[in-house]
Amino acid sequence: MTSVALGPTDQLDPRLLEHRRELTGYCYRMLGSIFDAEDAVQETMVRAWRGLADFEGRSALRSWLYRIATNVCLDQLGGRQRRALPMDLAGDPYPPVPASLAGRRPMTAWVEPMLDRQVLPEDGDPAEQAVARESVRLAFVAALQHLPPRQRAVLILREVLRWKAEEVATLLATTVASVNSALQRARATLADLDGRPVPRALDDDDRRLLARYLDAFERYDIDAFVQLLHEDATQHMPPFEMWLRGAADIGAWMRGPGAECEGSRLIPTEANGAPAVAQYRRRAGGGHEPWGLHVLEIRDGRVAHISSFLDLGTGLFGKLGLPSSLD
Repeated sequence: MTSVALGPTDQLDPRLLEHRRELTGYCYRMLGSIFDAEDAVQETMVRAWRGLADFEGRSALRSWLYRIATNVCLDQLGGRQRRALPMDLAGDPYPPVPASLAGRRPMTAWVEPMLDRQVLPEDGDPAEQAVARESVRLAFVAALQHLPPRQRAVLILREVLRWKAEEVATLLATTVASVNSALQRARATLADLDGRPVPRALDDDDRRLLARYLDAFERYDIDAFVQLLHEDATQHMPPFEMWLRGAADIGAWMRGPGAECEGSRLIPTEANGAPAVAQYRRRAGGGHEPWGLHVLEIRDGRVAHISSFLDLGTGLFGKLGLPSSLD
């Protein structure tokens, strides 16, 4: 989709801008991509801006915006292959050798990360915030991509945003019975994929683990780094098809093909409802350049999975609002 310029922000009705963050979260869950989500929200704002004069309050403004955003997302998804994560596509892990980098796909093939601050509410009920965090977990977003587009919209609207069946039926111009049927099928698919998130808040132990992760990586102390991982930890690294299983293999890979990451600097952040670190790799001419965002899954006091999304000229860090360099 080609983004349409809206002109100066102050030309927009402030009521539209109030909903931008939550619409971005909705479109991200639908599309699995930060780039596509922002394009979809931009298009939604354009259509709403053009139609606002004719909007007579027949329905709530928020519902109207969601109807526009849903139609934009459904248009985008028409005929597209689903986005995935490397572990969803490759049957077996790659050995920790340079050949593991041979397979590569365009970023349009992969589910992409999203920083929490771009999509999650800043305040509100803690229970609702926990649900919102879990609904952008990478495993959940990847599982959503298995659903047909309209089922995906029904499940997000009903179970994430807590809309009533009647409201969803009105939005999709269908019947309550059809909405309930679609929701039942979507639930069954996610159950088979084990894609339903279980709410869990970070505690002080998790934060200390994250600090140790940063310290070990920046010192490139691989022995210390491996000690932070579960023995059966996994890692994948879009846009490469590779994925690794086992702390020993992850350590071996970091000593081998990943050795050029020595000297990196890391910035802690939060992405997809989980702790994350932005990695800047040392630049030959000095300073550090954007390299990858590591989204971590923590279980029982150790790192169970690392999703490393590399910024290889894609502009990912820019879209995430992360610094363009560290000097």
